Amino acid sequence: MKVPITRLGAEKLRGELHKLKSEDRPRIIKAIAEARAHGDLKENAEYHAAKEEQSFVEGRINEIESKLSHAQVIDVTSMPQTGKVIFGATVSLFHLDKEEEVTYQIVGEDEAAIKEGKIAFNSPIGKALIGKEEGDTVVVDAPSGEQQYEVTDVRYE
Repeated sequence: MKVPITRLGAEKLRGELHKLKSEDRPRIIKAIAEARAHGDLKENAEYHAAKEEQSFVEGRINEIESKLSHAQVIDVTSMPQTGKVIFGATVSLFHLDKEEEVTYQIVGEDEAAIKEGKIAFNSPIGKALIGKEEGDTVVVDAPSGEQQYEVTDVRYE
């Protein structure tokens, strides 16, 4: 099953994968070799720490490779500018109760980071926004109760 991801999200994963393979993996292999040279491995803390880090790095490499193999990269800048909220769009909203403006980009689950203004397409607010356009009122059934927003701007950037 393909999982949607933004072009930027895929680039970040590829960058992390490159760093893990070209920098972290060789550094750890060297650390293991140096620790082995110190002799008895049973009581060698450096060796065990390096092996633990190696396990983590190899697990992360496998995880990223799996994510990328199942990714459907969506470049919102190449999509038709219809004004509708779609995956990858950046949406400015006016919170009707709090009378404040918020801006979110609709992204994949792995990219979501609320502090960075990135929300998952399958989150309550993401689901409510998909298909809406500027001027629409959106009601979101959030854990803190019903929230109402007005869509003030939709951008494909």
